[in-house]
Amino acid sequence: MSQPKNTTTQATALTNHDRKPIHIPGSIQPHGVLLALSTQLEILQVSNNTQAYVGKEPKDLLGKPLSYLLKAQQVEAVKQCLVKKIGSPNTFKVSINTSDGVRDFDAIAHRTEEAVILELEPTDSKSEVSFLGFHALAGEAIAKMQSTSNLIEFLHLVAEEVQKIIGFDRVMVYQFDESEAGSVVAEVKREDLSPYLGLHYPATDIPAQARELYTRCFLRFLPDLTAESVQLVPTQNPTTHQHLDLSYSVLRSFDWCCAEYHQNMGVKALLVISLIQEQKLWGLISCHHQTPKYISYEVRKMCEFLGQIVSSELAHKISSSEWDYKVKLKSLQSEFLESISQADNFIDALIKPEIRLLDFVSASGAAVCLDNEINLVGTTPNIDQVRGLIEWADTQVSDNLFSTDSLPKLYPEALIFKDTASGLLLLRISKVRRYYILWFRPEVIQTVHWAGNPQESIQAQTDGSYTLSPRKSFEQWQETVRLTSLPWKGCELESAIALSNAIVGIVLSKADELAKINLELERSNQELASFAYAASHDLKEPLRGIYNFSTVLLEDYAQVLDDDGIECLQTVVSLSVRMETLINALLRLSQLGQAHLREQATDLNELLNQVINVFHASRQGCGLVDIRIPRPLPTIQCDRVLVNEVFSNLLGNAFKYNDKAEQWVEIGYLSQEEGAGSRGQGAGSREQGAGGAGEAIIYQSPIPNAPCPIFYIRDNGIGIPQHHLETIFRLFKRLHSQEKYGGGAGAGLAIVKKIVELHNGQIWVESTVGVGSIFYFTLE
Repeated sequence: MSQPKNTTTQATALTNHDRKPIHIPGSIQPHGVLLALSTQLEILQVSNNTQAYVGKEPKDLLGKPLSYLLKAQQVEAVKQCLVKKIGSPNTFKVSINTSDGVRDFDAIAHRTEEAVILELEPTDSKSEVSFLGFHALAGEAIAKMQSTSNLIEFLHLVAEEVQKIIGFDRVMVYQFDESEAGSVVAEVKREDLSPYLGLHYPATDIPAQARELYTRCFLRFLPDLTAESVQLVPTQNPTTHQHLDLSYSVLRSFDWCCAEYHQNMGVKALLVISLIQEQKLWGLISCHHQTPKYISYEVRKMCEFLGQIVSSELAHKISSSEWDYKVKLKSLQSEFLESISQADNFIDALIKPEIRLLDFVSASGAAVCLDNEINLVGTTPNIDQVRGLIEWADTQVSDNLFSTDSLPKLYPEALIFKDTASGLLLLRISKVRRYYILWFRPEVIQTVHWAGNPQESIQAQTDGSYTLSPRKSFEQWQETVRLTSLPWKGCELESAIALSNAIVGIVLSKADELAKINLELERSNQELASFAYAASHDLKEPLRGIYNFSTVLLEDYAQVLDDDGIECLQTVVSLSVRMETLINALLRLSQLGQAHLREQATDLNELLNQVINVFHASRQGCGLVDIRIPRPLPTIQCDRVLVNEVFSNLLGNAFKYNDKAEQWVEIGYLSQEEGAGSRGQGAGSREQGAGGAGEAIIYQSPIPNAPCPIFYIRDNGIGIPQHHLETIFRLFKRLHSQEKYGGGAGAGLAIVKKIVELHNGQIWVESTVGVGSIFYFTLE
């Protein structure tokens, strides 16, 4: 189900509300006592109501061992939490001598990252409920719920049985949809109460923080929504100086927004049981009572157990029609994939006969895109509209599988063809080539019944911002939802993925043939490299003769030559020097083509120091150079000699192509975590302010989830025009004339690229003319 209108406003308000750390409120509900203990079970914090329950002021408990309050056997029960996983409770009974006599409590202990939390709730029972007693209470309810296979009937029985156990005025089963909004799908209530069955609620009613806590803690109990919370003493853990994490606390206080929201519904007591399906929050059993109402901890644990039973049964209560649809889809999928896997040309197998591609995901139309070739099937937008949609997807969709039932809301140009493509399921087959399959569904106008106007919770402030406030009305409110299609089901998305795998299978079936071709290419490349080596090596001898004889003529016969003759000989000498430089570069490149890496553990800091020392020695008399290394470089496995050449070439270029008065170069790296968490795309990106050489730089890796460090060399040089960023790595490619920037053969970057590729790495550059360049490279 789509969200109501003005989703951007809602999302803004929701985001602001979600920033509130509701798991660390610094207080508890007043129907019990909380003690925070160190791992040595010393009392670090207590709730400010200990006098009323255990007859001792907080100051009398702080700093004391737990044995000051509990007996040795009870202390031992708390100590067992230290070997359990975080949040896993240990429950037992305790009796404490107070000034008013002996009081009995239900004790619930669990550990967090920084403390052990012990919570005490008064009880009239001194003994644990036996297994037989528990089975008698819960067994009948479980038997009834397992007696039906119909999902809606099952959920109604769940609501009935929970109401029998706790006696609340209203018990609802609430189901979330893909957008985190939800609806009441089953309800049992007091006759005089207005029904909520079938009403929808926006995602803002249960913000993301609350949903996350419901996923971790399967039950939440608020017996009195009008009660004042009780603060912890001291407010922060004296060891960590942080607020106590009460995520798993049964007494954790509630947010004012939650209290006001439910009180606006006339609710004074609340019990919520989480329903988890495939490790996600599927829905909630939400129980409301019009007056404050306390339920014992043992009864609540039984409700939590029932919730876990319901969660495990959900997978088996799929409606018959949905099951039949899945079976039909699986059958079609099997037949379709078999035909595709045997096809030489999968495009023909996809669209002939065309109906199979549509039935595969229950679509009304589809488009198959292979680079610039687009084939349409069924009812679709026209070719130009599909082409525009694919161009949008190229930049906006990063996943291989993308689906939406509200395409015009994401891509406004789709308004023109909403009747054919309000819903889109997009499958990217290749990230290298533009290979897509797109399925379309038409607009389906729907009437949604909301529990009150969902926009009422969004309050505009005088500064233009928005905040989330509790809604006051829950009367049925209708909204007509347009620009949406029927939602895509999970089984349909699975079919699309299966199709992708089948197409990849066709490609893999050609692997042997491609491998043979690659072997031939490798053999040819080796022969070519050998030829280049031999040719460049053999050319050096006659070239040296040309140089020597020209020099002799200039030195010994200059008096018999006129000015034109001398100039011609000087040109021959110059060209022979230039030719030798080119031959040396070609020889070096051909040597690399036949090189075998001598990898060893290499401290790049030591290697870089050698490079810098040689660089300083070669620039004597040219003034100081500023080389920055923000942090030590790692030790890696590489060919030390070749990597030395990489740094030498890149460092030399950085200063060579620099016309600034104050020249500097920065050498550093991005770790795997920095590479995986970055947002860079294409050739990488950097954010650069106007702060000059000392400005802050944010480096962003163009390689998501990079498996190794990404090294960079950044300068403030002349920069490289955008259209030359790819060509600069070609052999003998120069962007300037021989006379500018010290000449050169134009082979340095080609050699660097070859060395990096020998290490199974990549090299790329980003640059801004007049600002500088950053060369990135990896060495795997």
